[in-house]
Amino acid sequence: MLSKTILIVDDNKSVITSLELLFENIFEKVISTCNPERILSILELSQIDIVILDMNFSAGVNNGNEGLYWLNRIHEIDPELPIIMLTAYGDIELAVKALKKGASDFVLKPWDNSVLIDKVKSAIANQKDKKPIKKPGSTIICTPNKPVMVIGQSFQMKKVLRIVEKVAKTNANILITGENGTGKEMLAKEIHRLSLRNNKEMITIDMGAVSESLFESELFGHEKGAFTDAKDSRIGKFEAANGSTIFLDEIGNLPFNLQAKLLAALQSREIYKLGSNRKIPIDIRLITATNRNLIEMVNKSLFREDLFYRINTIHIEIPPLRNREEDINLFIDFFLKKYSSLYKRNGLSFHPQALAKLLSHDWPGNIRELQHTIEKAVILAEKDKISTSDIIFSNEKEKTYTKITSSLCEIEKEIIESSISQNKGNIKAAAEQLGISRQTLYNKLKKIK
Repeated sequence: MLSKTILIVDDNKSVITSLELLFENIFEKVISTCNPERILSILELSQIDIVILDMNFSAGVNNGNEGLYWLNRIHEIDPELPIIMLTAYGDIELAVKALKKGASDFVLKPWDNSVLIDKVKSAIANQKDKKPIKKPGSTIICTPNKPVMVIGQSFQMKKVLRIVEKVAKTNANILITGENGTGKEMLAKEIHRLSLRNNKEMITIDMGAVSESLFESELFGHEKGAFTDAKDSRIGKFEAANGSTIFLDEIGNLPFNLQAKLLAALQSREIYKLGSNRKIPIDIRLITATNRNLIEMVNKSLFREDLFYRINTIHIEIPPLRNREEDINLFIDFFLKKYSSLYKRNGLSFHPQALAKLLSHDWPGNIRELQHTIEKAVILAEKDKISTSDIIFSNEKEKTYTKITSSLCEIEKEIIESSISQNKGNIKAAAEQLGISRQTLYNKLKKIK
């Protein structure tokens, strides 16, 4: 029996039953579903090793586009996951098309059991060595050539994701709020991914980084000669986002005098390029985000009330990491795997005391701070176990080694000297704190003196 998991996706329950009986004595675990919409959640919650996927799911539809669509969506999450397509006899051209799009193989219905088993075993044997990008029970999403998105698995984040699932396929304007580093942009990307506009890229603008003089040009575009440096005509972000989603990050940083121009575009769904009188209709889905209290800003006349209500059809508040204990473990595990792979430190794990130190921290910088902390720990660790001395928080001002200097040698020197000082010159105690032998510490002292 293979200690692996197979996922079977077919809308025909008799096909599901037949394949379950065929593979139950071959695979350690067999997961099946008649509903392809469940594929992504299954991939998030379970480590799948191979998929058998039907080509058609809707009654009367036999063009195979549904199967090709889900083939693509599965490979967005795990590009190396082997997929065997099930197709009706006579659809050879369709099966070949699936192979060109990344399927491992195909099987014609009705299938020969021995042939199907051989194809499945061959696909697994040919699977490239790869590290799992998700762990059971986590909410992790990955798209090709883009950063992996980690959302969370805590009760608070599941509540947020339930709202996301309800509103993603609508065109409702969404305001995402939360402290710095909580993952507002990641959530905006997830909303776009689940939307009906995900065939186009989401356009992002950092409103705090757009200068007042270039605001209209950046958002709405300009014609050649519209101002001194306008040597060529260009489209703005709103026009680029036509038919897609536009994400206005740090909306609370937009100067009051520019808020009216943004509001006018959102109300009319029309823009004018600088230097032109021609109206350009825009079809966008708006998502905004801020770490500021917009209601308080409205009360202080720092943010327009009409603009606030325009962007705030749906409000999603992301709780800080300190209130999401379940997610801390998820992020620790995720970032450890990410940076262990990046810095070729495979096999790293946390000493129990180091893990306890991470879990007891209140993370004022939220996910961003945790990410940087784990990255530094992976770089500094000398052994396969990351020790407490490798965990350096950004707010530990009393520790001089929190300032990352120009080289690892300098960092190492500062850490060693700090540890010896903390242990009042006791080399044995300092070595234990650093997680190295006393002889190793003596050798390092010789090098840095």
